[in-house]
Amino acid sequence: MSRVGNNPITVPEGVNVEIHADSVKVSGKLGTLSQNIDSVSVLKEENQLIIKRNSESKEHKAKHGLYRSLISNMIIGVSQGWKKSLELVGVGYRAQSSGQKLDLSLGFSHNIVMMLPDEIKIETINEKGKNPIINITSYDKQLVGMVAAKIRSYRKPEPYKGKGVKFVGEEIRRKAGKSA
Repeated sequence: MSRVGNNPITVPEGVNVEIHADSVKVSGKLGTLSQNIDSVSVLKEENQLIIKRNSESKEHKAKHGLYRSLISNMIIGVSQGWKKSLELVGVGYRAQSSGQKLDLSLGFSHNIVMMLPDEIKIETINEKGKNPIINITSYDKQLVGMVAAKIRSYRKPEPYKGKGVKFVGEEIRRKAGKSA
C-alpha cells in the first residue's frame, strides 16, 4: 500500500491545474509544467488533488506514489521554485555566468563553457577569501537536478584533499593519505 500516494496535494492560490485523460498540466506565476500519467486517476476537490490508482496490481501500486510526488513537485515548482547550490573547492577554481552561459575554470588546461536551458536561472557568487558558489534556480525540479549533477560531474570532490565541485552542505568522506 502506497502511503505517499494516499496523501492529498494542496493546491495554493495562483496555481491552475488542468486534468486531462492521460496528462496533468500545472501553471503558475513561475511557469507551466505538464506530466503524462497512466495507471492512476487524478481528482480535483476544492483546493486539493487526490490521486487514485486504477487497480490493485503491483505496477499500479508502484506508480501511485511516484505520480503523487511528481505532481506535488510540479505544484511547488510553479509556485515557489527549486534551488540548488554548488561550491567550488580548490585553488584557482572559478565560475562566471553571463546570461545562459556558464564558464568554469576547474584546473584543466582549458575552461569549460556550458550553455544552459532557458528555464534555468544561474547566479555565481565570487567573494574574496571564500569558495565560489553557483546557485541554480528553476521551476522544474528535474531540470535543476540534472544541471547540478552535470556541473558536479566535471570535477567530483576527491577524498584526500576534498577538492572539486560539491553541493553546499555536502559532507565529503575523507581518507588518510600515505603514512610514512
